Amino acid sequence: MFTGIIECRGLIRSIETKQSFVRMTITADMDLTDVKAGDSICVNGVCLTATKVFPGDRQFAVDISPETVRVTTLEQARPGNLVNLEKAMRADSRFGGHIVSGHVDCVGRIAENRPVGRGFLLGFHVDSSHYLVEKGSVGVDGISLTVNRVEKNQFWVMIIPHTSDLTGLTDKNINDTVNIEFDMIGKYVEKFVNVWSSKPGLSEQTLQKYGFI
Repeated sequence: MFTGIIECRGLIRSIETKQSFVRMTITADMDLTDVKAGDSICVNGVCLTATKVFPGDRQFAVDISPETVRVTTLEQARPGNLVNLEKAMRADSRFGGHIVSGHVDCVGRIAENRPVGRGFLLGFHVDSSHYLVEKGSVGVDGISLTVNRVEKNQFWVMIIPHTSDLTGLTDKNINDTVNIEFDMIGKYVEKFVNVWSSKPGLSEQTLQKYGFI
């Protein structure tokens, strides 16, 4: 589990294909002494398992399955690319973002990148905006962001200078792709409502009457 608060950007050192899996080695500008093989690390919004860790060199390796490569932007990753990194959250740590699982829902495309004062307004096109709500949360390349506006299959977020400097998100160009994870809470609420609304004696009107939806 992650929070969407990026700890640093990592540099992809190497990419190798081994029996249909991709092994990626990343140099991280963060402390890895508390990370061991088997731990989870979020790489550009994708939850991956560290298979080897070299704390002294600040490097770790991950094995990426063919399915993960297929449904995320990691298919486009190349040695020399920078990626957003976050270690799995601790139970006793401060929760600064929102609940991020690292399970990508879709690949989005940048539709707008416009400076606004010292910040940037970014617009994204997605296949569906079903789980997006204004002032709600969304994960973009592992970054916890607040949705400013939603229209059809597009949404917009405002990026402050600190987030821009730390993640490089605003350096991307129009039509560049990003990993999108919708708010987990919204997906669970919809699931529970669908299950309960199908039960005898409970209807959508009843849920609305008592303020559940």
